[in-house]
Amino acid sequence: MRKVLCIGGGPAGLAAAMLLKRDDPTLEVEVRERHAPGATHGWGITFGEDLLDDLHRLDPDGGRAVRAAAILWRDQVVRIGGRAPVHIGGKYGFSMGRAALLDILVRRAEDAGVKVVWDTPVEPEGVGEEADLVLAADGAGSRVRAAYGAGVDHRHGFDIAIETGRNRYIWLGTERYLPRFTFAFERVTWATGSGWIWFYAYPSTGGTSTCIVECSPEVFEGLGLGSDVDADLRRLEEIFAGPLGGAALLRPPGAVGSTGTAEPWLRFRHLRTRSWVSGNVVLAGDAAHTTHFGIGSGTVLAVQDAVRLAESLRLFPDDLAGGLAAYDALRRAEVGRVQAQALRNMHWFEDVGRHLDEQDPVRFAYTLLDRRGDHPEAWRFQLHRATQFEPLRKVRQGMTTLRRTARAAKRERVG
Repeated sequence: MRKVLCIGGGPAGLAAAMLLKRDDPTLEVEVRERHAPGATHGWGITFGEDLLDDLHRLDPDGGRAVRAAAILWRDQVVRIGGRAPVHIGGKYGFSMGRAALLDILVRRAEDAGVKVVWDTPVEPEGVGEEADLVLAADGAGSRVRAAYGAGVDHRHGFDIAIETGRNRYIWLGTERYLPRFTFAFERVTWATGSGWIWFYAYPSTGGTSTCIVECSPEVFEGLGLGSDVDADLRRLEEIFAGPLGGAALLRPPGAVGSTGTAEPWLRFRHLRTRSWVSGNVVLAGDAAHTTHFGIGSGTVLAVQDAVRLAESLRLFPDDLAGGLAAYDALRRAEVGRVQAQALRNMHWFEDVGRHLDEQDPVRFAYTLLDRRGDHPEAWRFQLHRATQFEPLRKVRQGMTTLRRTARAAKRERVG
């Protein structure tokens, strides 16, 4: 293998390019991105320890840079109208601006010798002939995936399946800095009905927070949203005046969302592919799979795709087809489990009104925690209820801090 071409300058494309170039400095590795430097959609991204573990293991300096730029949030809180907040103890994570993450990955890729070409639209037809390996990391609306979807023999291709969610959502920022990961639910009324609207928010850069607002199509239509973004923002500020403390909502930077359109209100598209390989073209990131934003795994999975691709090719140094087949089999199985949880999460939020109407806030918050089906044990609910009392919550947070500190120390030893 002499040349690798990565289409898309997001986390998957940049991380894969950097790792492949470091594994074989003789390779010619190029990343081709259709947007200009610094142009990105969305506000912040959120991730957990797994991403930091992978980065430290394969690129310690990059891992340290990401951790230094990230914000640690130590708690999750659920707010329902004007009721007392409910805490989800023992949950923590990291968040940072998407642009800041991309800046780090670009620097690490260029330091390794990768050529990053900006503001260069790609004509997907024939791109497979430009390099020995082409990584399609150009998002959920991947043009490369579409061009090579039939496969080299027109029988075995990517074979995508898409399930579109019912709910509408918009990816915003807010001038209020929220130090905790916050879920806020508000009941709204209009002339002919009522329903629930909610947001997910977490700290971002510059004293702001990322704020994703979601609602059912009935609420969306009942509130008359979607025709004027500025008017929508003012209406949402009124609805969420309590949890936002009267702070303003902000349009996302960049012109497009994950679908490649300028439409601010979207319906989530859960995308799966039967194969991630078609000849010498391989998929990664949202081009291969999407996971509902409610579990916050998109960036993590994209970087981990790059890690698994590099590892698989390392196992088959003289057999590109064998390395790609190993990546395809291993990574699709890993991501498939996460996608199954993400799909349960998406459907849970489509039925969230029933949970809110039938359950008290503490029980609802636990149902929210278990929306992926990974917290079924009865003792977990008892612990959740107990940690609504501040002294017990502080004890649990202290234990979580000890585990987090130990894990960070282990990363440094490995790195």
